Amino acid sequence: MFEIAANVIAFFYGLVPDYSFALAMVAVVVMLLITPLTLKSTKGMLEMQRLQPEMKRLQHEFKGERQKLNEAMMKLYQEHKVNPLASCLPLLAQMPVFIIMFRAISGLTSRKDGGAFAPKYLDKTSDIYQSLVGKTEMLSFGIDLAKTPVRAMQDDFVSGLVYALLVLALAGIYLVQQRMIASRTVSPSMSANQAKLMQYMPVAFAVFQIWLPTALIVYYMMQAVIRIVQQQYITQRFYKKDDSLGKQAQAASATAREMKNPSTDDKKNKSKKDSGSKEPQGFVSKRVTPPKNSSAAPTRRRPQPPGKNRSSFVQKKNKPNN
Repeated sequence: MFEIAANVIAFFYGLVPDYSFALAMVAVVVMLLITPLTLKSTKGMLEMQRLQPEMKRLQHEFKGERQKLNEAMMKLYQEHKVNPLASCLPLLAQMPVFIIMFRAISGLTSRKDGGAFAPKYLDKTSDIYQSLVGKTEMLSFGIDLAKTPVRAMQDDFVSGLVYALLVLALAGIYLVQQRMIASRTVSPSMSANQAKLMQYMPVAFAVFQIWLPTALIVYYMMQAVIRIVQQQYITQRFYKKDDSLGKQAQAASATAREMKNPSTDDKKNKSKKDSGSKEPQGFVSKRVTPPKNSSAAPTRRRPQPPGKNRSSFVQKKNKPNN
């Protein structure tokens, strides 16, 4: 599989002898192959969202009865012909593609004993192999695609800023893509913090690219641009009309969000029950009698007059009355 991916890169390099062009065209081909799965998974996800109020109702009805709840859920999926795993198809398909392309692109700049390039997976008669073998740079528009941004900035900070800008551009494209998805997605089970985490995870992935060859950044950047085009097409296809599947899914998700969660209600009722049986926090019991086996409280002495008046005070007190 690595040889096939590398030879596809070699094919496009043979058309236009530029490494960035070849990588970008491979990204286009990969995304076009995955697009049908993406559309199918999006439709399946929207159909699942449309069923969320009914799913909430079943959770209330079969609260505490997991087996009956699962049977009712499966019956609901069968009635509406919904596959709950449909949204996972693009991810499952992209993982092996991601690994294959990562290895194939990294193999282009494989070095022999840390020196000159010794490309892997390529036909030795191809133009791209002949242009790389024995070289130490993979130049495209003045940028060495074999270097990592970190290494480029270590060698020359000023010229390395160009590599850093590519990483920032990739992070920006990922952020735009995620905001397009978040703007039309309403999940009743996802909190605001979880939504923000999902939105910024791709940005963190983009920052991670500073330790990878710049050739991979070019490839991922082209993929991200195509994903934005895909999301725009999905918005037009599934969300444009008022009665479209996307609008129905949004309305159903909003309804499900307003419905009470049975598990949450149980916790609230339990906490209220527990709090009703407890003694109030501000109550402090006062003991009237001293505790058993405790020493008696010391008696308070009568204040004595100070200094010289003390003796006269004592005499006056002890003088008998006439």
